[in-house]
Amino acid sequence: MKIIITGGGTGGHVAPALAVVDALRSQDPSVELLYVGSHTGIEARLAAEAGVRFTGIATGKLRRSANPLKMLNRRNLVDLLKLPFGLVQALGAVRRFKPNAMLSTGGYVCVPTVLAAWLLRVPVITHEQTVTVGLANRIAGRVASRIALAFPESMEMLPASLQRKATVTGNPLRKELFAGSSENPQRFGFDPADAHLPVVYVTGGAQGARVINNAIADCAAELVQHARVLHQCGTADADRLRHRRDTLEPEDARRWQLRSFIDRDEIGDAWALADLVVARAGAGTVTEACALAKPVVFVPLEPTSGDEQLKNAQRSAATGGAVIVRQDSCNGATLLKALVPLLRSPARLGEMAAANGKLAMPNAADELARGLSALGSGNWLGRKR
Repeated sequence: MKIIITGGGTGGHVAPALAVVDALRSQDPSVELLYVGSHTGIEARLAAEAGVRFTGIATGKLRRSANPLKMLNRRNLVDLLKLPFGLVQALGAVRRFKPNAMLSTGGYVCVPTVLAAWLLRVPVITHEQTVTVGLANRIAGRVASRIALAFPESMEMLPASLQRKATVTGNPLRKELFAGSSENPQRFGFDPADAHLPVVYVTGGAQGARVINNAIADCAAELVQHARVLHQCGTADADRLRHRRDTLEPEDARRWQLRSFIDRDEIGDAWALADLVVARAGAGTVTEACALAKPVVFVPLEPTSGDEQLKNAQRSAATGGAVIVRQDSCNGATLLKALVPLLRSPARLGEMAAANGKLAMPNAADELARGLSALGSGNWLGRKR
């Protein structure tokens, strides 16, 4: 079986793709894989780390605006001219590799690759990670053989013609997330003398989130009286935050552990250690919180296309699994006001964790891997195409 994976630009598109790669290899060790991505996204590096052969193609991005005239800018025009080149390159890559099927996880690089597959009669599954179906996936979905959705709410956003070929699988997650342990907090620098305090895991994604970083810095002196803080802050703010931590009393400073990035071999332990999470509301983070049954205070990125992060967070909040702090009001005082009552109520944290756990769909990667194999063999989960 030969499978092409495409999608990228951000980790939110690449991480689920690589989770399916792991599942494909587990189900069929002889599977041959090719990742088709952009030259400028992070997918080239992540695919290499996963041991997947990579081909880069030209791609562009449509920068949308409510004012159509603002879309007539130089960057949009330049990127529009890249699309034909990307399609030609994608056609060459697909023709040379001769795949049985393709998985697309979104991002603008998927559009020429999926179109190439359609022209060459290669069946495609396109996967949408967020509640809001993105423009690239709305385009790819029209020519894809099947559409996989992370959230049931996304189904109603599709026209009836596309709903007939859509199914809800959840978001694929890599297996190391489920293999974490809370037994060794010292690996993150925490002192055993503070073991009586709960742990707040703060993450703004791979690059960090400045609004969250600033809020934590503002309230750190008070927050560490109630919790230990494992703070994944990104590289841009790391030095500034370390200087801020150095102004605290030594016994307080040791309760605020900063990491620019949480490595793949540590991420499971970080989540396992967390009693409460503060995070952006990207689809991957929301899915991880539900799969691992963790209570969350979300600070959604705004504005994003279709307010997708806010909608992601609202789905969890509606069931009682999360609290939302809006970005425009997020500061040390408002974040502390949200966190302290939760940290003082283990029962409430347990209720939130259980509520998120009910939303979990942890088998998405395996289901998509089985679907790709079946589609490549002329079937979709046992049904003829």
